[in-house]
Amino acid sequence: MLMRFTKMHGLGNDFVVIDAITQNVTMTTDLARHLGDRHFGVGCDQILVVEPPSRPDVDFDYRIFNTDGSEVAQCGNGARCFAKFVRDRRLTGKHHIRVRTAAGILSLDVGTDNRITVNMGQPVFEPSDIPFEADHRSPTYTLEVQGGELQIAALSMGNPHAVLIGPETEGAPVDTLGPAIETHPRFPERVNVGFMAVRNRGEIDLRVWERGVGETLACGSGACAAVVAGRQQDLLDSTVSVNLPGGTLQVDWAGEGEPVRMTGPAITVFQGRIRL
Repeated sequence: MLMRFTKMHGLGNDFVVIDAITQNVTMTTDLARHLGDRHFGVGCDQILVVEPPSRPDVDFDYRIFNTDGSEVAQCGNGARCFAKFVRDRRLTGKHHIRVRTAAGILSLDVGTDNRITVNMGQPVFEPSDIPFEADHRSPTYTLEVQGGELQIAALSMGNPHAVLIGPETEGAPVDTLGPAIETHPRFPERVNVGFMAVRNRGEIDLRVWERGVGETLACGSGACAAVVAGRQQDLLDSTVSVNLPGGTLQVDWAGEGEPVRMTGPAITVFQGRIRL
């Protein structure tokens, strides 16, 4: 069987996008691992699956798989690629698209300049809902890691995030602290880890270690989580430019009770077919 796919990226965070509407595809752990393998498959950070809508108030269902085969609920950069994909493939002509994910309903707005805004929904702070083991909600928490103590912010943007603030990101210990925090026992479903440096109230630098993937060139939900964490600590204004290794996103958050909006590009790299 030959399966069609499209390779896309959002600021270097790359995806294999599968149309499961016009072709019969059943995504499995083994298939996700194969597609994501950069030596024996197509190669990507995550696999995005476009499915028919499961309810009348949405246009599509949207599933996300890491390259270790695990399924996750949210991916901001992937959502922008999703929006471009369904329009390019003429699966919809809409500029405002509603998609159902495991984290809830996402609203995607496609602009005329190839920039796409994703309504990421409201951040979640209650520890039991992140999930994160803590006695009560707090802007920051003390986490024991590798024999020392770190201050982190913990929240969910549809997936769990831990955010650390430091003086700069270039020398941040992403490769060592990232996996140590990802698998910390206080995060029962593992966690994405953001390493943030604040340049000013309207600009930050960020690197992200993604659970089940490792460090990526960009992470949309991680950018949103970092801005929310910075706003909660009164370090940032409501509109922030987030500089990631792959490029810059704009994140807007008016404050608690309001949704987070993320704006950035989505790029198609190539289309192909792979024999399964």
